[in-house]
Amino acid sequence: MEYLPAPAAPAQGHILCCQCGVPIPPNPANMCVGCLRAQVDITEGIPKQGTVHFCKQCERYLQPPGTWIHCALESRELLALCLKKIKASLSKVRLIDAGFIWTEPHSKRLKLKLTVQKEVINGAVLQQVFVVEYVVQSQMCEDCHRIEAKDFWKAVVQVRQKTVHKKTFYYLEQLILKHRLHQNTLRIKEIHDGLDFYYSSKQHAQKMVDFLQCTVPSRSKSSQRLISHDIHSNVYNYKSTFSVEIVPICKDNVVCLSPKLAQSLGNMSQICVCIRVTSTIHLIDPRTLQIAEIDGNTYWRHPFNSLFHPKQLEEFIIMDINRVHEKKKGAGAGARSKKHTLAEAWVRKTSELDTDHQYFCCTHLGHILNPGDLVLGFDLANCNLNDEFANKMNPQHIPDVVLIKKSYDRSKRQRRRNWKLQELERDREGTDTDDERQYQDFLEDLEEDETIRKNVNIYRNADIPVESDTDDDGAPRISLAEMLEDLHISQDATGGEGAEMLT
Repeated sequence: MEYLPAPAAPAQGHILCCQCGVPIPPNPANMCVGCLRAQVDITEGIPKQGTVHFCKQCERYLQPPGTWIHCALESRELLALCLKKIKASLSKVRLIDAGFIWTEPHSKRLKLKLTVQKEVINGAVLQQVFVVEYVVQSQMCEDCHRIEAKDFWKAVVQVRQKTVHKKTFYYLEQLILKHRLHQNTLRIKEIHDGLDFYYSSKQHAQKMVDFLQCTVPSRSKSSQRLISHDIHSNVYNYKSTFSVEIVPICKDNVVCLSPKLAQSLGNMSQICVCIRVTSTIHLIDPRTLQIAEIDGNTYWRHPFNSLFHPKQLEEFIIMDINRVHEKKKGAGAGARSKKHTLAEAWVRKTSELDTDHQYFCCTHLGHILNPGDLVLGFDLANCNLNDEFANKMNPQHIPDVVLIKKSYDRSKRQRRRNWKLQELERDREGTDTDDERQYQDFLEDLEEDETIRKNVNIYRNADIPVESDTDDDGAPRISLAEMLEDLHISQDATGGEGAEMLT
């Protein structure tokens, strides 16, 4: 039997284009691609040019009708913003692909390459690529308008502390910088006893008040004033004022508690030293090392004041010191500090070295003091205590001297300080030498207290070289491991004029 080969499949026929007569495969339009594009333009009605608005101050783009958003060059967010401007025109075609065509960042032009499809004559699907160009126009947003017009604000937070020393304010400033609570402020104004924070909305001001109440012992009250009223739309325009008062107690203050409060804290002595102010007031009894924490609500129910002004600190020299390893606890005594050592010391004022007058005292600084050391403290034996609770105390329960902190050479510490802190940009009424002295006290407190240091961003100062510890006099110092590298960002790196495109 003979097998015949199978017949070959018939080749696909060609037809002639109805317009130009070129042989083409059959299609529903019976036209070649060139003639079809000449007859039909599927991009008709889609704008090829547009405008986007950009705020130079905050580097945000306007998303109509009134939203300003951050968008990097050639980002998906910027692409979506541009496509929304021609969204209505794109509803008649099918968008296949979209992307940016590279342009110089300073050219103020954005070019989009779009690929669209549409069904045309007799069901034929035509695909076309075209370019849409956007002109970037500068326009200042409302928030930046309010910042430029410094008197335009809707809420103000007035932070006050009725005390001479500003240690608590310096600590609060570092907390605000670390948590970036100052970003929404229109203006920060410094006055003699506090700071004023101006905001464009009441919500931002309330957020700052909540933050202050969580970080420092304080109390607050608010008020508002009617600015305008639209009787047709029933819209009221208010200016709100929040007043925050911080407790008038700072680190290294000697305080006298009320008998009732001292008893509630574990029968501790009425004369105590404030060793730290965070969200609570940290007190220590220099006679027993008993510690206690007082929050803002407790303080305002049982208020007390500082007995001395910081300028009344006197310098003493340790003549003899005896560390007390065991101290019997009294009835109902509270917790004791494990970071301090109780000691009994004989001291003499450096201003009275030509006399034989010495003072005996108990101190919580036994872990750092040795005979011959200089220490700062307050003289209670030769002063007139003008305090409600101190005047009612038994004189035998009032110590002659209360030692506060060990004294080091300040000029040497400043030369060795290879770190720095950031500061809030604010309007100042004027600074004096006393403010600089208080700021140096705060920097020394950071070096001496590791607990406070953990809540502060400390940056390495590259201008001051790292010194060896061979000639160290024992003053506390901050290690390099606790410092952050200071970051400097130029305008070109943030997408300003003349910047390279970010990818």
